[in-house]
Amino acid sequence: MALPDRAPAQAVAPPAPAGRGIAALEPVPPVLLVITGATSIQFGAALAATLFGDLGPAGTSLVRLGFAAVILVALWRPRLRAYSASALRLAALFGLMLGIMNLSFYEALDRIPLGIAVTLEFAGPVTIAVALSRRRLDLLWVALAVAGIVLLASPGGSSLDPLGLVFIAVAAIAWAAYILVAQRAGTVFSGGSGLAIAMVVGALVPLGPGLAQAGGKLLDPGLLALGAGVALLSSVIPYTLETEALRRVPAHVFGVLMSLEPAVAAIAGYLVLHQRLSTRDVVAIALVMAASIGATRSRPPAIEA
Repeated sequence: MALPDRAPAQAVAPPAPAGRGIAALEPVPPVLLVITGATSIQFGAALAATLFGDLGPAGTSLVRLGFAAVILVALWRPRLRAYSASALRLAALFGLMLGIMNLSFYEALDRIPLGIAVTLEFAGPVTIAVALSRRRLDLLWVALAVAGIVLLASPGGSSLDPLGLVFIAVAAIAWAAYILVAQRAGTVFSGGSGLAIAMVVGALVPLGPGLAQAGGKLLDPGLLALGAGVALLSSVIPYTLETEALRRVPAHVFGVLMSLEPAVAAIAGYLVLHQRLSTRDVVAIALVMAASIGATRSRPPAIEA
């Protein structure tokens, strides 16, 4: 893939080469990066759910993404003039997917247990993995995923909140797009610069509904402190680690590792939010995890543009 043209240097030191990773994370295996990121983001989601009563899901999303944007910009100080217009459009798309994914996921989490929400959200990445592979075996993974989703929907029983299902469907689509866009951005931007730019754009997505839901409580120091913790756990740490991992592993391998997230989410929901899952829910989560692992492992290596 061709790298964007650079603008003339504005400082004494030349800008870092495009696509260069984070030096401090180079010794860390990409598998450990993804697992650490998955654990961080799910426990961060559980912590975020405790803020919904005060800030609302949109207000919590605004605090999370806003703090994450401030932290990442302060850390990386991205120079917009160092990148072409096409690179900045890519960062904006990256940010849009981050914002939509986070806002819609929190709105769903306000209505659906964490472990179930994350499992249903996996429909997006599984669909992308299957769409990019034309093997007949993928029909099996689709069947497993559908079976798991049907079980979670509890047909004939206490069904999940319909609006929550709509929100999680939007989050699933945004998550699938995020994986593809984040991998492309990792080849264009150095370190965490692309992520920092994207996070600023992402924070604009929940701005309107966040202000409407949270109001004056956005000035509460205690709530803001918790929100900053959510930003670190749910955005700064995991997205930095995931972006770095995507520089080193193909998207389908990344998808296999991310398939652990529903199990981690179920554990976080139980430990932090005291959300218990039925045997049926556990079986359903296992089916979707198996579908995700199978779909991504059976996909042939991606051909980079």
